[in-house]
Amino acid sequence: MGNENIRRILGIDPGLASTGWGVLDVKDGYICYIDHGVIITKPDIQRCDRLFFILQSIRAIIEKYNPTEAAIENLYFGKNVSSAIPVAEARGVICAAVAEKGIPLRELTPNAIKKGVVGSVSAGKKQVQEMVKIILGLEKAPKPDHAADALGAAICAANTSMLIA
Repeated sequence: MGNENIRRILGIDPGLASTGWGVLDVKDGYICYIDHGVIITKPDIQRCDRLFFILQSIRAIIEKYNPTEAAIENLYFGKNVSSAIPVAEARGVICAAVAEKGIPLRELTPNAIKKGVVGSVSAGKKQVQEMVKIILGLEKAPKPDHAADALGAAICAANTSMLIA
């Protein structure tokens, strides 16, 4: 049996300081954990260089794991719209890297990810981490929370795609 029946999903939680990512496979209705991590940029570096580092890092992750689809968390403005601008810029370079490889991208709201993983839009970061751990059968909750959120996005994409497929 070849890999043609395996869907590999790259989940991404964008941020300028910390971008979470997670990779999982879906085969025969089962979700299997592959890897996760964070891309960290230093605040004392110019923003354009931080964005370029994120772009290069996402390209390297795509090259290493060869995802067939991706899911990214949408922007959440909260109370401070100005803090959303750097996240939007990071999100832009991430989307460009994904589009560059022709990978279908699903965009999910933070509430959709919380609801899809925990079952409640009021779930906190720790609850999301714990449920991601349980769903993926991990020994420990994925850390940091940006990586758990990225895996959560991938889980939601896997589940909604399975329902649609």
